[in-house]
Amino acid sequence: MRISCGNTVLTAEKLGGPKPRQVLEILLLNVGSPMSKDRLVDMLWGGRAPGEALATLESYVSILRRNLQPGCAKSGPLRTANGGYMIDRELVDVDLYRFQRLLRAAEFANPANAYPLLTEALTLASGPLLGDELTPEWAEEARVDHAGMVLHAQLLAAQAALALRRPEEAVLWAQRCIAAAPLNEAAWAALIIGLEQCDRHADGLQAYDRCRRLFNEELGCSPGPALQEVYGRLLYATAESGLSEVLAALLVLNERLAPTAPRTQVAHRIASVPVESHYAAAGDIVKTFLTKALMAG
Repeated sequence: MRISCGNTVLTAEKLGGPKPRQVLEILLLNVGSPMSKDRLVDMLWGGRAPGEALATLESYVSILRRNLQPGCAKSGPLRTANGGYMIDRELVDVDLYRFQRLLRAAEFANPANAYPLLTEALTLASGPLLGDELTPEWAEEARVDHAGMVLHAQLLAAQAALALRRPEEAVLWAQRCIAAAPLNEAAWAALIIGLEQCDRHADGLQAYDRCRRLFNEELGCSPGPALQEVYGRLLYATAESGLSEVLAALLVLNERLAPTAPRTQVAHRIASVPVESHYAAAGDIVKTFLTKALMAG
């Protein structure tokens, strides 16, 4: 946590040590809302407070006031309220709440207005929340909640970038989503559609295959209809490129293995691609392609 008071940066030592810093962090997480002394004691000592905990808490608050608001103990942002303490929302600027305000505004904006709000919000969330507090339960709960909001903002940013035809940026945001939440289907959809918009059809097919395998292994299911539709478009686009003979050959071989299966929409759309009618020729095409691919690798 980085605290600036005017031109002065207050480290944990300047705030009085780890426990006073934790008092301030708890109050900032609940900015604008009074926290009772009993609740603060319980959070600070994890339900195992020493007998002198209340007096110790009051001494921590005195230390914080001296460092945060020298010369104005009663009128600074750290206030006494309802038998406890609070941070006056109007007297502080907290990055966490700026992030949340920007995210809320973006949720109700069109893509052109939402995208800059989201990129600004995500700049504020570039580091881990409460990275110095690894053990307290209250800090972990705050981190989990914040991580969920960051993931939501990244997904919205990817979707807004797609709507604005900025696919390279959409791909980057979607990749960050997937790194944090590999089973988020909406993030996979944003990634694969972004690759499609970039004309990176082969990369899109590979991404879909990774998604399909992951969903099958972890969830026992396949991607939903929306992703399957994108997959069909990628297959068709790839068939019109230099891989047309290979895909056509695969379709021929598939029909040989499952002759009674209905032809898919993709198969119908690729039907116009010139293919060898002989199955052996189709196998040779695929074999040649795989040989070249292995040599290139």
